[in-house]
Amino acid sequence: MPVNSLQIILLGLIGSFAAGAMTAVGSVPVLFNWSMSQRVHDAFLGFAAGVMLAASFFSLIIPGLEVAEEMTGSVIVSAFVVVAGVVMGVGAIASLNERIPHAHFVQGRQGPMSPSLQKVWLFVFAITIHNFPEGLAVGVSFGGGDVGNGTSIAIGIGLQNAPEGLAVAVALLGEGYSRRLSFLIAALSGMIEPIGGLLGVLAVTASQQLLPWGLAFAAGAMIYVIVHEIIPEIHSRAFANEATAGLTAGLVVMMFLDVTLG
Repeated sequence: MPVNSLQIILLGLIGSFAAGAMTAVGSVPVLFNWSMSQRVHDAFLGFAAGVMLAASFFSLIIPGLEVAEEMTGSVIVSAFVVVAGVVMGVGAIASLNERIPHAHFVQGRQGPMSPSLQKVWLFVFAITIHNFPEGLAVGVSFGGGDVGNGTSIAIGIGLQNAPEGLAVAVALLGEGYSRRLSFLIAALSGMIEPIGGLLGVLAVTASQQLLPWGLAFAAGAMIYVIVHEIIPEIHSRAFANEATAGLTAGLVVMMFLDVTLG
């Protein structure tokens, strides 16, 4: 394997690891008796949704369309490729959501019933389904060889992972888990992202023909998480305006990062 390919793989792994590690950084305050109001919690989750939404379009779908058009020489074919990739990404995460038993803090248990699993593991599985597409997006972005685009999406995902990690830790604390266990689960939940990042960068590096498909697939996976999980959760309580403001802030921050770094 050429040296430059090894460097790209290493960058994808480091970028997704750094983004995932911000989940642990964000959840540190829970160890020091730090509390979070529901208003702030919803604003943070809105921010996360905004970052993911902007990254899906500015860092994944638009570059995917550009790469597909370069490869095929056709705007129509490139559109079909990206549309198919997005649908596949949505379908893949939807399938996992249906097949893996898990629980959300507001929506409750989902997927097949599994009475033998402790509730904490249901939360872990839910967080894993949520975080995997983020790591995949970082890895695929680096896999295309555009370090600027990969860096912008890694920074954006990392920024939203910090408040998201704290929100998860505080929610676990509210479910009755100890501060140490709440921190540990929130911190470890981010470590699924390097796995997704490595898979993404390896697939795209192995065949550049997969790049537009990978970019669109990652976008579809994140869009599913936004629409199916985050938005229903932040609009199920009384702080929808704060959540919308957070979403707007996350969207413009990610858009700025993509324009300036990508």
